[in-house]
Amino acid sequence: MITARSSLILNYIVGEYITRAAPVPSQIIADNAEMGISPATIRNEMALLEKEGYLIRPHTSAGCIPSDKGYRHYVEAIEDVRLPRDEQRLISHTFHQVEKEVEAWVSLTATILARLAQNVAVVSLPTSTDSKLKHLELIALQDSRALVVVVLEGAVVKEKLFTFSEAVNQPSLTVLSTRLNSLYNGLTSGQIAAKQIELSPLEKQATDYLVTIMQAEDSKEYQEPYLEGWHFMLNQPEFARSETARVLMELVERRGLLKVIVPGKLSQQGVHVIIGKENQDEAIQNCSVVICHYGVPDQANGTIAVVGPTRMPYSRTIPTVYYLSSVLSQLVAGLYGHDIYPKTN
Repeated sequence: MITARSSLILNYIVGEYITRAAPVPSQIIADNAEMGISPATIRNEMALLEKEGYLIRPHTSAGCIPSDKGYRHYVEAIEDVRLPRDEQRLISHTFHQVEKEVEAWVSLTATILARLAQNVAVVSLPTSTDSKLKHLELIALQDSRALVVVVLEGAVVKEKLFTFSEAVNQPSLTVLSTRLNSLYNGLTSGQIAAKQIELSPLEKQATDYLVTIMQAEDSKEYQEPYLEGWHFMLNQPEFARSETARVLMELVERRGLLKVIVPGKLSQQGVHVIIGKENQDEAIQNCSVVICHYGVPDQANGTIAVVGPTRMPYSRTIPTVYYLSSVLSQLVAGLYGHDIYPKTN
């Protein structure tokens, strides 16, 4: 446990380093921090912070930079997680200008987040581990072939061509669609498969096709996310000539970035900050991740995150992620007939 004075000095150093991207010497603190303590006392406090692992001195004669532990202390001290009201209103207004589609919302979120956080924004589409059927449509094509259109809760539409074991026509498929909708509306794939009812061969085949489509959708644990803001990251001095940027780009090309940045256990509530070596994957241990779930608990959830250097403007990034997650949660909730309002203050 460090003293209140040490904490004040540490947080000042972190803030200065985030702004300057250069080691912070004791003289700068003495000249600008207005703490009312001598440069010698500041140097002693910095030496203790270095000994305790909160600061790193890159060169003997240079100033200090924060360690992961120092950043963690700084982040834990952030109390105000609110965006200014005028920015909240501007964001809300911007969302009202786009189409009422999930993809448009997610794309806009990534764009706004990258611009405000000045780092890479990663936003996934909301998915459900247990999709529920909203509507089934069977469309006759030719002979025994038909298009199966499945509408899931949350405005997810899936289409797939299937071949039935006998010739089908549109009137018979319309009757079949009506029958299956009455049986399965609002059920998950598991509930449909387990339902004990007597079905005709055609109904059984159509049910199997339906379950196959829904199970495929449920298995999409990590869809390719929307990414924005690479130019912001590459302009950071940490990544200008760094292997880290190349590794991150390779993860994107292999569609593995989202899987890497999401920790093994991420609770549904609140914004989480993972700093440097707190990240489980070595590929991003030179980065920090500010991440949050959004959506409707137990129905549909997505992920919103910012990836950047450990020298990230946390006091700006955390409230931005927090507010945008609440906006997305409200929009997704509307698709499911719920009311969730953005967390404005």
